[in-house]
Amino acid sequence: MSPEAYCQDKAAQSGSSFYYSFLFLPPERRQGITALYALCREVDDVVDEVQDPGVAQVKLAWWREELARMFEGRPQHPVTRALAPAVERYALPRQLFEELVDGMAMDLQPLLYPDLASLERYCHRVAGVVGLLSARVFGFSEPATLDYAHELGIAFQLTNILRDVGEDARRGRVYLPGDAMAAAGITAAEVLALRDTPALRSVLRSLAGTARARYAHAFALLPDADRRAQRPGLIMATIYRTLLDEIGAEDYAVMHQRIALTPLRKLWLAWLTWIGWRR
Repeated sequence: MSPEAYCQDKAAQSGSSFYYSFLFLPPERRQGITALYALCREVDDVVDEVQDPGVAQVKLAWWREELARMFEGRPQHPVTRALAPAVERYALPRQLFEELVDGMAMDLQPLLYPDLASLERYCHRVAGVVGLLSARVFGFSEPATLDYAHELGIAFQLTNILRDVGEDARRGRVYLPGDAMAAAGITAAEVLALRDTPALRSVLRSLAGTARARYAHAFALLPDADRRAQRPGLIMATIYRTLLDEIGAEDYAVMHQRIALTPLRKLWLAWLTWIGWRR
């Protein structure tokens, strides 16, 4: 299997909203963004699937070394071999890849985030930097487009956090602002015990409002000159905002279920966005 086929399989198997946004890209850019997404999946899988934190740390350290080898022109893994041409072609900064791995490492020692600002710093590392990298692959001419992409990445991660509250709790993780939980009278221990309460849902409702504001801010930042090139990001935004609406329609009942859109619905939303029927 070629490195490119490996990345394609990795992306397709995930069923992620990101995959559907790649389908309409020209081959060269589609190959680059698929390799980038495959890298994100590889390092995320280390955190989510390796039970022993020590082993996971070793695996992440290997990925740090592999990224260094990629920038030195000697990648070994199929993902970095497929990604290397895009790194050069689109001038993808090494620092952003390092920050991505730093963000994944934060999940190995689950923290309680005291406030929204600290949570958003985490979101920057695991999603904002992916937005910055993706925008470069999609193509841009205005610096403000990078601000848009970063803001959109934060909004995506906040949406993921809302969707995965129960799943994360089962893994011993809580990604909710501590001050908001305290104000609502709930503790991290209650979340980890999978207690679904009106107080918890009020916190989730507030976080959803923050995510919606981030989406609105991102769209306001995107220059018209780059809107066409950035349509893959807009496809993801359409899918993610629809997911956020679905979570709200279920009254934030995410502790014991994972709310998701069907593949067919994602594909339909992607098509509508690509042809310009949706913003």
